[in-house]
Amino acid sequence: MPAQFLLNVFIAVLWTLINDESELRFTTFVAGYLVGIGIVFLMHRFFGERFYLSRFIALIKLIFIFTRELIMSSKLVLGQILKPKLSIKPGLFKYETVLHGDWEITALALLLTLTPGSVVIEVTDDGDAFYIHAMDVEESKDILLKSIDNFEKAIMEVTR
Repeated sequence: MPAQFLLNVFIAVLWTLINDESELRFTTFVAGYLVGIGIVFLMHRFFGERFYLSRFIALIKLIFIFTRELIMSSKLVLGQILKPKLSIKPGLFKYETVLHGDWEITALALLLTLTPGSVVIEVTDDGDAFYIHAMDVEESKDILLKSIDNFEKAIMEVTR
């Protein structure tokens, strides 16, 4: 990936130098960078790895997924708080993850902890399972499992 980025910057610098302008302009460099993105995208198969901007796009997608899940779970928690009578059944459950590696497991644990209504209590020594505390196990467990699945897919797109 660094080779693709460096090639793209090199193309942008060449584009800037080849354009016959009396002074260097940032807009010319940006135009060269955009042309370089197209060239590197067409040539990325020769590098033997995926296109370097696809990881950045996957990161932006993960941020949007987290924001959506944060808003949805905040609405759920707020609805529980505003009810006249509190009718929740908190509980613990074990979730076995498909993620591997310290970065992936840590990212998932942090995303779940930052989402209202759920807290990661413990990660097993092997790193293949989480113990999660849910605010309302009966009502929100299915929603939480769907959001965990979305987080896992998005994290794998970013890291692999």
